Amino acid sequence: MHVMPLLLLIAGSAAVAGAARRTPVPAPLLLVAAGLIVSYVPGVPEYALDPHVVLPLLLPPLLYTAATDSSYLDLRAQLRPVALLSVGYVLFATLVVGWVAYMLVPDLSLTAALVLGAVVAPPDAVAATAVARRVGLPSRVTTILQGESLVNDATAITAYKVALAAAVGEGATWAGGIGEFLLAALGGIGVGLVLMVPIHWMRTHLKEALLQNSLSLLTPFFAYAVAEQVHASGVLAVVVVALYLGHRNWEVDFATRLQEEAVWKMVAFILESAVFALIGLQLPVILKGLGEYEGARAAWYAVALFAVVVLTRFVWVYPATFLPRLLSARIREREENPTWKGSFIIGWAGMRGVVSLAIAFSIPLTVHGGEDFEGRNMILFLTFTTVIGTLVVQGLTLPPLIRMLKLPQRDQQAETLAEANAQAQASRAAERRLEELLSDERNALPPPLADRLRTVLERRRNAVWERLGQVNAVTGETVDDTYRRLSREMISAEREVFVKLRDGRHIDDEMLRTLLRRLDLEEAAAFREGT
Repeated sequence: MHVMPLLLLIAGSAAVAGAARRTPVPAPLLLVAAGLIVSYVPGVPEYALDPHVVLPLLLPPLLYTAATDSSYLDLRAQLRPVALLSVGYVLFATLVVGWVAYMLVPDLSLTAALVLGAVVAPPDAVAATAVARRVGLPSRVTTILQGESLVNDATAITAYKVALAAAVGEGATWAGGIGEFLLAALGGIGVGLVLMVPIHWMRTHLKEALLQNSLSLLTPFFAYAVAEQVHASGVLAVVVVALYLGHRNWEVDFATRLQEEAVWKMVAFILESAVFALIGLQLPVILKGLGEYEGARAAWYAVALFAVVVLTRFVWVYPATFLPRLLSARIREREENPTWKGSFIIGWAGMRGVVSLAIAFSIPLTVHGGEDFEGRNMILFLTFTTVIGTLVVQGLTLPPLIRMLKLPQRDQQAETLAEANAQAQASRAAERRLEELLSDERNALPPPLADRLRTVLERRRNAVWERLGQVNAVTGETVDDTYRRLSREMISAEREVFVKLRDGRHIDDEMLRTLLRRLDLEEAAAFREGT
């Protein structure tokens, strides 16, 4: 892809994603729709997905951001349902969808149909996290969906490699397939375990925030490349490293965390926007090679396969959710009791995405004998229609479905109370440490400065409790909201004075940047106390 088309893709997708924030329609759906429309505008270049770009360059950072934002402890608590979905369901869907495609589409061999099944089996990490953030799913459901989307790509890619080997005539066997799957899974986890500690050590010993964040940006690509080099799962390597780094993120300094959060938010926004736009832009490329399958017959195959993909997920989700509980008293004791509503949402939230398309585009044009790969264009078409169908149908209906089912939402009052208790304990520890330090003559401070330290602690402790209090009868604000608003107004007034002093040549630009940075940190602290 040339530079100008790439810049247009990034700028256009970012603009659409920004506009979507002002509409009730989820950004992924608007981006896909925009891509579909733009793909037929005269003069728009052809954006054919290159798996050599998508898998090693787009997938690692998207997985990394999703994993670092996930909770290792929550995922460990939901390990069984996550494993059943990310491994069991993907293999089940590969077989069922592949068999149905073999029976449905004439001239599609069983091995080629299983390739299709593996391609469309995994729900997409980007789609799942994007929708989960937008609709506010219950925490358990969100954890299961995020955990599934972090691992299922590794299962699908391995299943795809095994099915493809059989389809192109490499003589794959069941034993060989199981061996390759175990090698990829255990190897990817092993690579992640080996890399995570030295990478974290480097993060905590580098003294410059810019260097630390440069390492952060390189980490997912490095972990993925190392794992793939030894024929292990790059997906699992990235996920293991990211979960560890996210769990130990408190050990790096504050400047790194502030900068890293901003950098990765920007990276995730750009990549997610571009990924969904790319999905829509694939339509002309796919239709161009459809050939003999054009027309109503191709539409019928697409609708039928979409229905099978959706139903297959429900066929797996409900037994996998409730049967283990019926068979094991230990599971009933250890795990939270699931509801049919939560299971229904998990079954319905199975959107496919760009990973499925990238894998489909990696199917070779010919088999070992030199003949054309029979049905390749049909596999591309059915993959595209399944991705679009799940994004549009399930993505659009998921928010109203959640409202209709009246799923229990997070208890904001209980969460605020827990936060207040945690802050109170931390403040007491900080007060004790402060008094110990001030009792040493080497730490002597004038009384006003010592009082300021105590005031900061008291303010931080009280801020959370005030969110539980009454609101202002006139403005509707809590005391904490009013405090933060007034604090920001005062900071804004200071900022204007600094700028005027710079414009009057009383201070230079370097001093202005230093002063503004200090105000920015104070404003960020005031804002985050109440969020």
